[in-house]
Amino acid sequence: MMIRWTMAAAAALVGVVPAMAQHAPAPADEVNPFIGTTNGGNVYPGATMPFGMVAFSPEETPLPGYGFPIAAPGGYEWRANGVRGFSLTHLSGTGCTGASGDIPIMPVTRAVDISPSSVEAALMYASIIDHAKEKAAPGSYSVTLDNGVEVALSATQRTAVGHFAFPKDRPANLLFRTSDSEVGSTASTIHIDAAHRTVTGSVTAGNFCGYLAEDRRESYYTLHFVAVFDQPFEVGGTWRDDIVSEGATDGGGGTSYGTRGHPPAGKGAGGWIRFDDNAGRAVNVRIGISYVDEAGARANLNAESPAKTTIASAQAAARKVWNRTLGQIAITGGDSDDRTVFYTALYHTLLEPNLYSDTDGRYRGFDGQVHHLSDGQNAQYANYSGWDVYRSQLQLVTLLDPARGSDIAQSLLNQADQNGGVWDRWTHVTGATSVMNGDPSPQSLAAIHAFGGRSFDLERAYASLKRAATVPTQKDLSRTGCPVLCIGQRPGLDQWLKLHYMPVGAPGWGSAADTLEMAAADFGMAELARAVGDRAGEKRFRERSGYWRNLFNPAAGAQGGYIQPRNADGSWPAFDPASDDGFVEGSGAQYLWMVPFDPAGLIDALGGKAATARRLDAFFRDEGGGWAVTKSGPLHAELDNEPSIASPWLYDFVGQPWKTQETVRAAMRQIWTNRPDGISGNDDLGQMSSWYVWSALGLYPLYPGRADLVVGSPLFPEATITRPGADITIRGQGAAPDAPYVSALRLNGRAVKQPLLPADFVASGGTLDFVLGTTPDRDWGRDHTP
Repeated sequence: MMIRWTMAAAAALVGVVPAMAQHAPAPADEVNPFIGTTNGGNVYPGATMPFGMVAFSPEETPLPGYGFPIAAPGGYEWRANGVRGFSLTHLSGTGCTGASGDIPIMPVTRAVDISPSSVEAALMYASIIDHAKEKAAPGSYSVTLDNGVEVALSATQRTAVGHFAFPKDRPANLLFRTSDSEVGSTASTIHIDAAHRTVTGSVTAGNFCGYLAEDRRESYYTLHFVAVFDQPFEVGGTWRDDIVSEGATDGGGGTSYGTRGHPPAGKGAGGWIRFDDNAGRAVNVRIGISYVDEAGARANLNAESPAKTTIASAQAAARKVWNRTLGQIAITGGDSDDRTVFYTALYHTLLEPNLYSDTDGRYRGFDGQVHHLSDGQNAQYANYSGWDVYRSQLQLVTLLDPARGSDIAQSLLNQADQNGGVWDRWTHVTGATSVMNGDPSPQSLAAIHAFGGRSFDLERAYASLKRAATVPTQKDLSRTGCPVLCIGQRPGLDQWLKLHYMPVGAPGWGSAADTLEMAAADFGMAELARAVGDRAGEKRFRERSGYWRNLFNPAAGAQGGYIQPRNADGSWPAFDPASDDGFVEGSGAQYLWMVPFDPAGLIDALGGKAATARRLDAFFRDEGGGWAVTKSGPLHAELDNEPSIASPWLYDFVGQPWKTQETVRAAMRQIWTNRPDGISGNDDLGQMSSWYVWSALGLYPLYPGRADLVVGSPLFPEATITRPGADITIRGQGAAPDAPYVSALRLNGRAVKQPLLPADFVASGGTLDFVLGTTPDRDWGRDHTP
């Protein structure tokens, strides 16, 4: 039976007392971290801070028949019921088969007489989770395990704080599964120092998406940890594979990545400590981590979680930070579920990329060397899912905090400098994973710059990206890792420069999708060129962003043409718009609309506004007229994944903005709910959640790399965005879930007739006043298309 997640049910689950009617709850109280923990959302519910290095969260045992050694890529799946540890690092909403999940720590109430890594141990050292005994909120997580141990977790930016209360008269052991990162490791170490109540160690891991290609089954980072306890303990021992060394204070070993990119059974290493099993006392631990060295982990611990830190003080401090951060968007009105979905989406938007530099400004680069922050840089960030987040997540992050956006941009430049000049499209810690397709870095940096992130080395970044966009490298010509993990920054760049499209058979993933992504990248390059004053470069890249037209075949399909794969000789192979052949995570019908940088050009190619509107209607509606915004087949929209998410906003450009308003609202209602399955696809490090936040505000950054905002309709009566510079207030007179239709809009008291706000609105801020209703107003915006 699926629980109906009303606000009262969510409040009970996350340990929140519902606010009295006359008092609005604090933003952190509105968040339900369990939204998206099932059905593919792949988020985690554990304790973390905004963009934090630490994410202290459960690692569950796999579901029966799952086929992988983890419960889900975020380490947690609502439908699973076993936990094997609480790891210090996680990524939110990834695909593949996991990443990070480093140093699972597991309290057990039995003797450690069989190696926890041995095949014989199986789930002997795991425990059952009962959701009725589990709570989560921003910065805190707690559960009472089936073995009787009460667990409470919290985090600072670089440290974890844990509380374990063992039952009386049973063994009280704490396992450090040092080798057991989510997808394995090649090495780990542990040192147990009972005299100083300290456990230290490390794990060397990586292997993101390594199951897809043999050359990616490699380690590229080492995480160091220092764990200090407030209670005395005895040395338990260490283990490696199936060998237990009782009383040993030092140990180590890795799992390897096996023959299929996953750790094989029977491999692993770690150690355990033993507490007085008669006292039934609570044990508190403070854990610092660093990707540089043990000294960095210890310094981070001392700076952020000094000796008097308690679980209560850590949770209170984390809650304060989250309230301040989430409170940058203050909403009024709306029902409790809508408020929870909104603030949870904002919460998920603000989890990545992750802080990577230590408190002293050191970090280890892609070249394996220790680096220091660049001049003017506040922090180095890691974990960049470029193919996803260039669409709207980086825009929202920078809108709220331009300084952080600048640091992210500088971090990407630093990574490229340390990676031989290659701006990798999906980086995990210090691993250039090369996952996905296209080149998302130009539009990412252009978006950060457009939304106010100006404190990074723009000129040097542009020069590096320009070189990568104009000079093919050996990696660009290589097919290594293709189709999903092509090592080049711009695979097949020579073909792009010669043919002005990506032909069938070129290095890449899907030639038609590659063409659209390359065009988007060149649009971003044009915006960067304009920002640095390179007029010739701006003209050149603007022209190149129009190369998508070379794949538009007006004779394809029966409805007036499609963007389809094309051979190098100019001929058109057989094409089925329902097929994903030549595309990435979507069909030809879905990719037709992935031209957010040139809506006018696409409308012209499709035969004008009326013809385009008919095609959009067929895309979003089934044959019976019902909504087809998700899970409706390859000829319809799939608004839980990136290739489709720009499409509803195109109605604004054909004189029918009321259809943008109703289509976006329909997708919000169907895909985003206050339930564990309330995110139906990968959240992709906050990208999909950012789409919801923008949509609920009634605005969307359609153009990749520009700050112009297309207009939808706000969900709440009022939202105030507080940020450095100029605040934004969005008021919706008549706002309600069933009232998405705009009949009037005013900006600072002046009537707005076009469903597009120019870029200077982001810079200047102001007040938007919408008048909303339950029936379409077909006149507003009809004759004033962007």
